Amino acid sequence: MPLSDPRFLQLNAWLNQYFNVKVAPQLISGDASFRRYFRIVVDNLSYIVVDSPPNLIDIRPFIQLADSYSRQGIAVPKVIASDVEQGIMLLSDLGDVQLLSVLNEQTLQQYYAEALLLLNDIAKVTETAQGRLPHYDAAFVERELAIFIEWLAVHHLGLAIDEVTLATQDAFNLLTDNALEQPQAGMHRDYHSRNLMLQADKLNVIDFQDAVIGPVTYDAVSLLRDCYIRWPDIAVDKLMAQHYQQCIDSHLIAADTSIEQYRRWFDLMGIQRHVKAAGIFSRLNYRDNKPAYMADIPLTLEYIRDIAARYEELKVFSAWIDTVIIPAFNRQKL
Repeated sequence: MPLSDPRFLQLNAWLNQYFNVKVAPQLISGDASFRRYFRIVVDNLSYIVVDSPPNLIDIRPFIQLADSYSRQGIAVPKVIASDVEQGIMLLSDLGDVQLLSVLNEQTLQQYYAEALLLLNDIAKVTETAQGRLPHYDAAFVERELAIFIEWLAVHHLGLAIDEVTLATQDAFNLLTDNALEQPQAGMHRDYHSRNLMLQADKLNVIDFQDAVIGPVTYDAVSLLRDCYIRWPDIAVDKLMAQHYQQCIDSHLIAADTSIEQYRRWFDLMGIQRHVKAAGIFSRLNYRDNKPAYMADIPLTLEYIRDIAARYEELKVFSAWIDTVIIPAFNRQKL
């Protein structure tokens, strides 16, 4: 890292003081936020160091949720040391093997079945030592959907806001109602194959700092209809049925809830998440100078088009995505 990077110098000074030896942090990644991650090795032990500018991202939710998740038996990084004022955390090292890297059509069922089982415990985490988690309420859902309008449809594609609002209003109202009518549980909110680390054949959960209380299908559809890869419908349907039965067995949904009702919750929740993700990927490009995420937008738009087309009340919205948004996005790439 350049010596002109003040955050790196600050982080390095903190580490040198903590370990009482000089360390050599190696940048391993940033993520979709303003955080950066480094690896250090001290006395043959490897650690992860998180640099999180405190004026942009408070590390306290991560620390509190790491404790709550761990108490529930969920494998998460251990917070070894932290400095809230400086926005620095020293974590245990879970390695470099994201679940995504080992998934294929042969391993999919095994690993995703394990990942779905973890949701039983995640659902139980509804508070930390600081109190109840925030609720994924109507205002929350509407803010997320608005990102699509502002950053993808208007900012990137140049569409008129009145046109976009008219085209999305009924669909967005339906998606919001769907989120609110579902049984509510602890929700990771970014549960997918890049946020599950495989270490010694065990799945570890990361990036849980935005956890809320919300719809029971959200994390399952986030996992099974991943923004970064698409699996055959027959495989997804089998795993979706597993989560449905899990929810029945663990009393997260009523025993008389039909699989058809669950599937509708699941499908519409997935549409909402992909609408949000498409907007966020565009915002990452323009606001945060992270253009790589633009390559993930086409898959999210295909999900929206295809799943929405299965529901009569969303067919007009699906057609608009197909005939207006997707072609406009493809033209921008030329």
